[in-house]
Amino acid sequence: MVLLIYCALVDKVKLRQKLLQQRKSMLVSEWQHKSERIAEHLQASSLFTGAKTVLAYFSFRQEPDLSSLFVDNNYIWGFPRCVGKSLHWHQVTGSDSIAKGSYAIMEPNTDSPQIYPEEVDLILVPTVACDYQGYRLGSGGGYYDRLLSSPLWQGKTTIGIVFDFAYLSKLPIEPWDIRLSGICTEIGLHMN
Repeated sequence: MVLLIYCALVDKVKLRQKLLQQRKSMLVSEWQHKSERIAEHLQASSLFTGAKTVLAYFSFRQEPDLSSLFVDNNYIWGFPRCVGKSLHWHQVTGSDSIAKGSYAIMEPNTDSPQIYPEEVDLILVPTVACDYQGYRLGSGGGYYDRLLSSPLWQGKTTIGIVFDFAYLSKLPIEPWDIRLSGICTEIGLHMN
């Protein structure tokens, strides 16, 4: 069992490196176009239109950019701050309430209003890759795995955001990996 977990972790590291390199090599115009398509698919989804409080992320290392959605004032937008090994969620209402934080990722200032689990309708989860079963390969820090496995966050609707080249038939998974409700690529929204 330990050997299987070790092999899966090694496979994840290699796969993560390969996919991050592929994402990094995208032309800016291609990245922007595919990001816009993802945003359009989300906007057409009843999961999105029926939500009031949506947790999202600020694009980092050419993750799909959802910032075109954030101007819609019909939603309360929450973004993560890394605090120790946890994610804390805060409402952001303008660019003056964000700054570079942990890992040089944009995050809300500490004085931004906090968002609590019971307020959240939808979580847009950044991923390096996802598979057809709804499992994700993240950046390797375990922040979202810890968050989504917490009893306070279980049962929330989660959509993994990924470019289609990283939407794979199967990923190596661990016992602690949490299955997402759906995956959105530039091709469309796939529910699990």
